Amino acid sequence: MTTATAPATPRERVARLAAGHIAALQRGYLDDQSHAVAALARLRRGAGREAGQLPDLWALIDTGPLHETPDGARPLSERELVRAEDALHVALTLYALHQQSRRSGMHQADRPDRRQGLGAAVRRMMKPGEIDEPVHKRLVRAGTAPDLAVLAQRLRDIVVLLRREDIELDHALLAGQLYTWQWPGGADTVRREWGRSFHAWHDQPKDGAPASAGFDTTSTTDTDKDAS
Repeated sequence: MTTATAPATPRERVARLAAGHIAALQRGYLDDQSHAVAALARLRRGAGREAGQLPDLWALIDTGPLHETPDGARPLSERELVRAEDALHVALTLYALHQQSRRSGMHQADRPDRRQGLGAAVRRMMKPGEIDEPVHKRLVRAGTAPDLAVLAQRLRDIVVLLRREDIELDHALLAGQLYTWQWPGGADTVRREWGRSFHAWHDQPKDGAPASAGFDTTSTTDTDKDAS
């Protein structure tokens, strides 16, 4: 007896497409392949900027798979496509900035034994058992961004700090979160995810007891079904 597999949600499709693009770029960059080095240099110029501001980057971010309809799925609506494309633009340009001049992969997949979400990445910039208020405030400010354009700018500032500290991030997970962010109630959902990520990463003091820190996520509303 076979079990039917549910078709991927729009968010999952965005995250998977981002993962594929980033994995290829990261392999090429670390192998010093000229096309990948050049692509990341061009993508970096878009970090913190809206997708429509740099038409030169359109050819670098292949969104064709979003226009395809996998078996059992439905075509994405125009609103879903626009928000998916914007999420991919922000995620890939932030990754390009993060990877600049680094010889190890700055994109690493989030796993239960190694949390790589945004909250966990920010927490790793802090000393064990302490809260760095200026760093913490950057995460809070990102969480309260009024729209995607402002969010992209605030995430850019965080990514610059992560690069400086050689701290990895799951940029594909972030792409999916950026998609969700754009829907009604989506910002609340993403803030909760960042808060859980912040708490999930913890230091292990010498006595073995976990030390965690707080991240205020004021959220009450879930996303609508299109953001799933």
